[in-house]
Amino acid sequence: MDQEQLESIMELILHGGQAKSLAMEAIALAKSNQCDKANEMLKEADKALIAAHHSQTAMLTQEAQGHAVPYSLLLVHGQDHLMTSITFVDLAKEVVAIYDRISGEML
Repeated sequence: MDQEQLESIMELILHGGQAKSLAMEAIALAKSNQCDKANEMLKEADKALIAAHHSQTAMLTQEAQGHAVPYSLLLVHGQDHLMTSITFVDLAKEVVAIYDRISGEML
């Protein structure tokens, strides 16, 4: 595995983790009746997912050009981290929307 491939994998892990952390923070904000701030966090989480996707796309492009990306536990972890984060952010959006709706009904 070369340095560029390693950096792409680490970016998957970094940005995927950041997206998940931001989504967790969004849920906590929504629970505290701060849904506007929660939605801002979700926008930041989406930006982190886009950054992770760019890293993933770079590896896919390499593979398509005939430069195989060697499989490793680190690569599997990065891919798993990204997919879990995508799912978590999607679910956090739903949770924040529910909290927002409930808080609106209480007014």
